[in-house]
Amino acid sequence: MNSPNQPPQAIDTPEPNSSSVQSYLNILQSIVSRMAGNSANCKTWCITLVSGILVAIADKAKPNYGLLALIPVVLFLFLDAYYLGQERAFRATYNDFVRRLHSGTTSTSDLFVVAPLKGFNVITATLQSTLSFAIYPFYLTLIAMIAIARLFILS
Repeated sequence: MNSPNQPPQAIDTPEPNSSSVQSYLNILQSIVSRMAGNSANCKTWCITLVSGILVAIADKAKPNYGLLALIPVVLFLFLDAYYLGQERAFRATYNDFVRRLHSGTTSTSDLFVVAPLKGFNVITATLQSTLSFAIYPFYLTLIAMIAIARLFILS
C-alpha cells in the first residue's frame, strides 16, 4: 500500500519489452506503412489516369477537353493528402505512446486504442498535408504538365 508521501503507482503499467507492447507498436508501424504505400499508389494512379486522358484527347484532336485531366489530379491530391494526414497522426500516436511508456504514465488500456482521426481533425490534417513537400510539388508539376500539353501539344 502507498504511504501518503509516495506518489501512487500505476498498477497496470505494461513492461516495455512485453509481447503486448511490441504487438501494439507493430500494429501502429504497419498502419503507417500502409498509409505511405497508399500515398505512393495515389501518385502512380494519378499519373496513369492523366496520361491516359491526355493521350485519348490528343488522339481525338479535342484540345478543349484537356482540362478534364485536372479532375483526377485534384481528387488524388486530396486523397494523397488524406493518407499523409492519417500517417502523421498514427506516427504521433506511436511517438506519444513510446514517450509515455518510458515515463511510466501509460496503462494496459492504451494497448487497445488504434483510432484514426475523425471529424474536423481529418479536414485539418488533410489541408495541412496539402502544403507538405511530399504533396504539392508533385501535383503542381502535374498541373503544369497538363497546361503545357494543353497549350503546345494538343493545340
